[in-house]
Amino acid sequence: MKTILIKNGLVVTGNTETVCDVLCEGEKITYIGNDPRFAADTEIIDAAGKIVIPGGVDVHTHLNLDAGIAVASDDFYTGTIAAACGGTTTIVDHPAFGPAGCGLDHQIRKYHGFAGGKAVIDYGFHGVIQHVDENVLAMMEALADEGITSYKVYLTYGFKLSDADVFRVLRRAKELGLLITVHPENDGIINLLREEFRAAGKTEPRFHPLSRPAECEAEAINRMILFARMAGNAPLYIVHLSNRLGMEFIRAARREGQQNIWAETCPQYLLLDESRYSAPGNEGLKYIMCPPLRTDADRESLWRGLESDIDTLATDHCPFFFETRKMSGKDDFTKCPSGAPGIEERIPLMYSEGVAKKRISLRRFTDLCCANPARLFGFYPQKGLIAPGSDADLVIIDPDKRVTLSKKMLHENVDYTAYEGFEVQGWPVCTISRGEVIARNGEFRGKPGRGKFLRRGKIAVAPVP
Repeated sequence: MKTILIKNGLVVTGNTETVCDVLCEGEKITYIGNDPRFAADTEIIDAAGKIVIPGGVDVHTHLNLDAGIAVASDDFYTGTIAAACGGTTTIVDHPAFGPAGCGLDHQIRKYHGFAGGKAVIDYGFHGVIQHVDENVLAMMEALADEGITSYKVYLTYGFKLSDADVFRVLRRAKELGLLITVHPENDGIINLLREEFRAAGKTEPRFHPLSRPAECEAEAINRMILFARMAGNAPLYIVHLSNRLGMEFIRAARREGQQNIWAETCPQYLLLDESRYSAPGNEGLKYIMCPPLRTDADRESLWRGLESDIDTLATDHCPFFFETRKMSGKDDFTKCPSGAPGIEERIPLMYSEGVAKKRISLRRFTDLCCANPARLFGFYPQKGLIAPGSDADLVIIDPDKRVTLSKKMLHENVDYTAYEGFEVQGWPVCTISRGEVIARNGEFRGKPGRGKFLRRGKIAVAPVP
């Protein structure tokens, strides 16, 4: 049995930050404290002057995603290597839509095929609901027994659900103790604006955010909050929150006593703004994503919201090669596949921009990036916590290491990063997954297929502390 002892690091547990040792035996953490007993062949890692956090948990990725006009360039091998090198040890992936009329299990079976034998870190899947009938509602319970305990609904795109069908799904989720994640945008207004822009010849990237205004996102968020309330406070999770108004609706509902509402944001909405769409040449296409980047005022509101209104930090990692795929939109932004890379940059960016710049505490950083997503999506305290009995998923951050982000030093299978040139202070120098060092100083050391599928439990329907 492999044994690793991490010595002298500042260890962030559930409620403490203490300089101590962490002993990992096999795949589990067995001891936290000082002067542990360990075998003679134990691998000792000196973490003096460094920070030890739980392995990062990213609950919003899109690996192998087929968007119809393009396929995401990261699969479950390259994407999870990038995640590991960036300090993430667990993902929960959002599958693409399947064929029209397919069963709820169709994409789950397909994605098991994508991930099995390739993923280098542990993973789970959200279900994707693209139509609603009695078979789908029944299958929600059957898949929950297989560890699929969250489902995504879309209010836009080709398989968007009607209000009535969303409400049926929320009622069923409340009955079963499952979590519904929602992509909230008003499809009708967005499509009207896009067609008007195209008819007027306004097809440059700078018109993308104007075609998907913040009000379209906020309206859909408020609509889903009210539907969840009518469904008996059904568990509702808002993905990729990008604007102040939507956050205000979430805050107002909580103030009125509505429980079981959670919100996620992503580094791009905290660190980038809509001016990127006006970059020279076709550079603005790199930032075509839905929802789009917003204003500086929205960014600042989201930073303040990290204190209590926002529960998780994910990536919405969905990369497409710029030169071959994103450039499909060079004459019409509506032809550009939506999405951007970010799975490797999340932990270092949020440590640097959040903790090092004193915008969030170290504890809050680990809650947002590790503990809260594990709690909400049914695998805490197995993941997201440094404690005896938890999986030995650990990341060592050197708080003094400075790195200039560049595509050249990242592992994502794509030809750009949205954060080119960002100066980062604090870098994950060692990633341990279930007791195995799989990345060290930017070098991947694991092997394909070592990642395990997570059979997730149902959520505890109470607000995350």
